[in-house]
Amino acid sequence: MPLLREHDRMALSDLFAEKLTGPVKLVMYTQRQSPIWVPGMPACEFCEQTEQLVREVAELSDKLSVEVYDFVRDEAGARSQGIDKIPAIAVIGARDYGIRFYGIPSGYEFATLVEAIVDVSRGVTDLKPEVKEQLARLDRDVHIQVFATPTCPYCPRAVRTAHQMAVESDHIRADAVEITEFPQLASRYLVRGVPKVILNDSAAFEGAVSPEVFAAHVLRAAGIGQTA
Repeated sequence: MPLLREHDRMALSDLFAEKLTGPVKLVMYTQRQSPIWVPGMPACEFCEQTEQLVREVAELSDKLSVEVYDFVRDEAGARSQGIDKIPAIAVIGARDYGIRFYGIPSGYEFATLVEAIVDVSRGVTDLKPEVKEQLARLDRDVHIQVFATPTCPYCPRAVRTAHQMAVESDHIRADAVEITEFPQLASRYLVRGVPKVILNDSAAFEGAVSPEVFAAHVLRAAGIGQTA
């Protein structure tokens, strides 16, 4: 049974026809069913659905393509792309901007996948010039993790901003993490509410803040003084 409804497929097809300018590759890492149990590797509850969703989205434009890899068999490839959990989706355009989705991008988070595809296809975002100027000050790498849930109406704003920043700066890698699928991360990072943003494993803030404030947090995580 298709995950996307027909009217959604038509709307997305029209959107992609209008907005996409360059090719986008959706690279997914998943877990294939196997009779062999791998110690320390829990079953991936949403891998199958995530792959189906990715393939259905890619069918809507000739500028979209899909590559699917097994997380265990293709461990070296996953490691080279910084992917450490599944299901994982890397949204790659003319280059790899460092945009990642962990967990199925459903509910409110589906829109952020669509927006990331458009931004990566175009290679630019609609972030304000002053925010881009803030990001241009970065001289070291920042890894952004945005913890979200499909039912959180405020999470897409935080995810969207993080992904836009990854497009605009070579120093930023941005992950959207569906936290209910990764409870060990909820414990590790003390996630009590979403959206919660972790920067370089050392700084954190909560809530859907403005891009200007988000950028200020990013600069501080990079050791660059900036007032929010």
